[in-house]
Amino acid sequence: MSATVFAPGETVGAVELARAGLLLLGEQVTMNANAVFIPADAEGAARRIEIGSGVRVGAYSLIYGGACIGEDARLEEHTIVGKPEEGYAVGHVYPGAGAHTQIGRGVVVRAGAVIYAGARTGTGTVIGHHTLLRSFVTVGEDTQLGHNLTIERAVRIGHGVRCSPGSHITSSCVLADRVFLGAGVRTVNDRELIWREAGREPELVPPRFERGAKVGSGSVVLAGVVIGENALVGAGSVVTRDIPAGATAYGVPARVRDRHGGRQRRTSEEATLL
Repeated sequence: MSATVFAPGETVGAVELARAGLLLLGEQVTMNANAVFIPADAEGAARRIEIGSGVRVGAYSLIYGGACIGEDARLEEHTIVGKPEEGYAVGHVYPGAGAHTQIGRGVVVRAGAVIYAGARTGTGTVIGHHTLLRSFVTVGEDTQLGHNLTIERAVRIGHGVRCSPGSHITSSCVLADRVFLGAGVRTVNDRELIWREAGREPELVPPRFERGAKVGSGSVVLAGVVIGENALVGAGSVVTRDIPAGATAYGVPARVRDRHGGRQRRTSEEATLL
């Protein structure tokens, strides 16, 4: 570690960072001259930045200390990677501390995307234009996150997931492997909408999407709801209760219409219950 001291938030170029021993570059890296780095977080701690072989870094990209960019990844113009969390959110004050941020091999981060410190993305994933990944989000391999998504803190997204544009994934949600969310899906984790009320703390219970679940565009999934494995929720639904595995549900509020994914006819008893 170099004795060079960088002030919190100070931006530096690649050459200066390398001289300080805080930039590790692989072979055949293509980096725009206007890309900049912020090695020291708000607490003054400087972290090394690693950029693997074959990486391409676009103009005006901003990379924070602790970022590790895997081989053959691509950061397009105006991307931000490794930004520390700072300020009040959900009962906590974040001090602006940096953290290890991992961009996997072959990942594409589209122009304008923002990835906070502590996030991790798996091999071959695509992060859409102007999509936001907050602190400690994890994303699996070969997942596609569309543009203008908001993915809040500590969300866990599996392998082969598809999230269409314009959706909001609330904090601590779990999207298991092969989940598909249509455009403009909204998730909720607070049943009482508590915000800085004296003497009250929100009980946050995020929704969960099991393997292969599919939710149509414009749907709202409320706090604590579980969308079962391979279940299908129709577009524009408001989901207030769990949807069983393999079931089809839709409506406001969403009701189960088919418990067998269309593979079997309902019994007369099931039809009466529905």
